[in-house]
Amino acid sequence: MTDKSVETITTKIWRETPESDNPFAAADCFCSGYDVYGDLLKNASLIDYLYLLFKLERPTSQQSALLEGLAIALANPGPRDHSVRAAMSAGVGGSTHASALIAALSVGAGNLGGAREVFHAMEYWQLCATNLQDWQQIIKNPPQEGRADVWSPMEHPPGFDPNGISCPTPVIKTLAHLVEVGQTPHLSWLQDNRQQLEEFADCPLAFSGVAAAALFDLDFLPEQAEMLYLLLRLPGAAVHALEQEKLGWRKYPFFANGFKLNP
Repeated sequence: MTDKSVETITTKIWRETPESDNPFAAADCFCSGYDVYGDLLKNASLIDYLYLLFKLERPTSQQSALLEGLAIALANPGPRDHSVRAAMSAGVGGSTHASALIAALSVGAGNLGGAREVFHAMEYWQLCATNLQDWQQIIKNPPQEGRADVWSPMEHPPGFDPNGISCPTPVIKTLAHLVEVGQTPHLSWLQDNRQQLEEFADCPLAFSGVAAAALFDLDFLPEQAEMLYLLLRLPGAAVHALEQEKLGWRKYPFFANGFKLNP
């Protein structure tokens, strides 16, 4: 007879065995078959573990180097980024630290340089791969978002910066590094055809476009890429929120000279 008081956890990601004296505490934890605290803790890097969590298999050395390079490039988007500014605003306004991270996630989830843009750029890669003519057509006639009740339609080609003038140096350097360490087909094609794609889009390539190509080469699904992009950009939002909390509003960037208090 089955004891119905024992709940079954259905997941391919994780397996636990309980402590003998406490069924609510785990004694052993396995991620996709790997002993987390007996093996991964001593032998794996954080990037390897992150890849394992999402893909349920260990990365190759090239995959690990590619994901690590992308993680470093995205870790701090800087105070000009909308999501970081949202976190800074929460910090300088006296909100809780959790609120600063939620603000960064909320603003960084959208269609303008955010995680949803990466999702759509990944869909473009699925449809076009390395066919330049297909890219030209999809940029000219973009597909419509299926959830209009949640997401507004894209107002620019995903992966490109509608407010940009030329491709920023960090984007070019990141793309070059990822091509070098990853040696993957779609990133290499993007580097070779970047200028033509920018002509089709009438705007320069953005970090979201590089991230989409890298994650596509790493065989992530669009929804996985969307989640991972949000996670990888959080460290910068966190540290800038903490710093701005200490600096105060008088040293908030970009508006101090135009903000005056009347006595």
